[in-house]
Amino acid sequence: METYRLFIGAQLPASVKAELVGAQIWLRQANLPVSWVAPAAMHLTLRFLGDTSVTQIPAIERAICAALAPHSAMTLRLAGAGGFPNDRRPSVVWAGVGGELAALARAQAAIESAVVGVGSTPETKPFRAHLTLGRLRREAGPHHQQRLGDAIRSLPPAAPLEWPLEQVILFRSEQRREGPIYTAIADCRL
Repeated sequence: METYRLFIGAQLPASVKAELVGAQIWLRQANLPVSWVAPAAMHLTLRFLGDTSVTQIPAIERAICAALAPHSAMTLRLAGAGGFPNDRRPSVVWAGVGGELAALARAQAAIESAVVGVGSTPETKPFRAHLTLGRLRREAGPHHQQRLGDAIRSLPPAAPLEWPLEQVILFRSEQRREGPIYTAIADCRL
């Protein structure tokens, strides 16, 4: 049975990606072992599905589009930065998302219900809207985490750029040595 690694997300406009690249340039000055997300791969993840049978894709697409039909487009904006699990000892560095977060949370909850309804395992972690900028590599130690946290906290505030979220996309993710390749398989308009 053929499977694809899938996730549901949204594209970002070039202006937002440019601001995120600026944040990466600032953070790179710390010279830490971080794998930085390439601008072409920057996106807002709404639900990670993982390895999924290709035979399920049509049902997933129908479920997502039906779940999003009552939802309207919304305006999001850049808002701060941080790290997971926290900004004192981060292993992931992210840019925050602000704007119409209640509308985003409702749309994401509808997506969650839709994919669980077609057989996906329920997500156990709460949804936190963010844009991943980079991940510490495996060779990083606690001192690298601490230095990355310091760099995150010293980051100048991002421009509060706004963008409309009008489309949700089902992506295929192919892990390659040079970085992931994301291919849109299906999309649903808000």
